Amino acid sequence: MLDLAPLRFLLLTFAGFVSREQSRASEYLIEENRILREQLGERPLRLTDEQRRRLAVRGQALGRRLLASVASLVSPDTILAWHRRLIARKWTYARRRVGRPGLLKEIRELVLRMSRDNPTWGYSRIQGELRKLGHQVARSTIARTLKEHGVPPSPARPTSWRTFLRAHADVIAGADFFTAEVWTARGLITHYVFFVIDHLTRAVEVAGITTNPDAAFMAQIARNLTEPFDGFLRKKRHLILDRDTKLTAQFRAILERAGVCVVRTAYQAPNMNAVAERWVQSVKRECLDRLILLGADHLRRVLRDYVAHYNTERPHQGIGNVPIDGKPDVGQGDVIVRERIGGLLKHYHRAAA
Repeated sequence: MLDLAPLRFLLLTFAGFVSREQSRASEYLIEENRILREQLGERPLRLTDEQRRRLAVRGQALGRRLLASVASLVSPDTILAWHRRLIARKWTYARRRVGRPGLLKEIRELVLRMSRDNPTWGYSRIQGELRKLGHQVARSTIARTLKEHGVPPSPARPTSWRTFLRAHADVIAGADFFTAEVWTARGLITHYVFFVIDHLTRAVEVAGITTNPDAAFMAQIARNLTEPFDGFLRKKRHLILDRDTKLTAQFRAILERAGVCVVRTAYQAPNMNAVAERWVQSVKRECLDRLILLGADHLRRVLRDYVAHYNTERPHQGIGNVPIDGKPDVGQGDVIVRERIGGLLKHYHRAAA
């Protein structure tokens, strides 16, 4: 009869060796996790749902006692809680909502948008507009939605500054100063640039550049802007200005006599002249901040090229992301790039077929 004792001894020896190797590997991985945890410090771990599921399945198989000795990323209770949550999710079925269905997100957004864009519209007017779009919404639902979002009834709903400006854009212009630092033989000199911008078309004109914007300079600027044949403001009725002291009473009086009403913004309220402020950001970010200006003539040439680019070539988000003339280039020729200011400004067009 075959003696199995040596075979049993061999199997037990091999099993003990494997167990010791697994134990050492586990101890190494535990220590490695602890070191990683120390490196992370107090920062919380961001585990995905899939990672939680994998840990929960493995942790449940180990049991609480063994899990407490090996878990280092999260506590054993956390892993077991994830496991219980997985079981609960398995036996939880979607239930039908009781009662009236909630207002669809699209309709709610439409109600809020209509109330913002049309401050005179009441609940019934909004209800009628929604019906045109195929939405049957009760008047009380519209009222409740607006109330929940802090929108008052139409008599108490103010006209927004943006709505007012857009409604009068064809007769409104904005104006402002910005500064540019120019290197000259006397060192770095500050130049003041005064510009005006048409709210309707977004066309810009640099009205004057000087190192000394005194009363005489500003008076001449006002006369040039209101010149009856080609003055930039000849068809405008309102000019938005801030309360800069360089905009003198004489300057404002000349504009008023030419029929241009000066609208002065509140103190420290740049958003009230947002169109002009936005142009200052554009000219600096796209042009002036990328140049070292060497003399006043250099500044004038750069601004002349930038204004030409802005008025004829560059698309504008405020008017539908198209150039001021609004004409798309739909030719069939090759796409060609044109450059200004040594390639700093570029625009693309199609060559004639």
